[in-house]
Amino acid sequence: MVLKLSKNLDEVCYPFIQDTSYLCDFEVVTDELCALIGGALAYLPDDMPDLRADLEQLQPLAFHVNGSVRGRLAVEEADIAWLSARLAHYREEVAERLKGFVLPRGLPPVPQLHQARSAAKKAIRALVRVDQEGIEVPLILPRMCNLMCNFFFVLTLVVNQRRGFAERYFASKSYGRST
Repeated sequence: MVLKLSKNLDEVCYPFIQDTSYLCDFEVVTDELCALIGGALAYLPDDMPDLRADLEQLQPLAFHVNGSVRGRLAVEEADIAWLSARLAHYREEVAERLKGFVLPRGLPPVPQLHQARSAAKKAIRALVRVDQEGIEVPLILPRMCNLMCNFFFVLTLVVNQRRGFAERYFASKSYGRST
């Protein structure tokens, strides 16, 4: 049996949903990423207007990344430069906390930011598969997704630090140094 799209448009959530290419998976994951950024915005406290402004600027970029393989490339070097600068700004704020990986904990929007971080990783992995299928992937897209991933992680540290929440650092038994 081959699944076919319904002729009733109310029963079709996305015209490419039945594509077998990983491109559709990439588009679904970046759609999820955009939604997670919106979820983080919904929980962002009023006393963090700088984070709000940055997430409000970043959220549409997730949709621009989404359509930039099947459609026209909508991410520019200026977007990379902006996000890199914002990442550097927040890294400076939490420099003392950047000692390694932390267990994903904290009150909202921290869980949503950790989920967005994970979705950005899924998008990168989907782009790897899209590229393996022979579909051209503009290199700016995995660069942007990697930046987003790192940005979301650092924002979790920023939010937790501003709230006085102490992270619990994670030491891997699998990848740690042998003694």
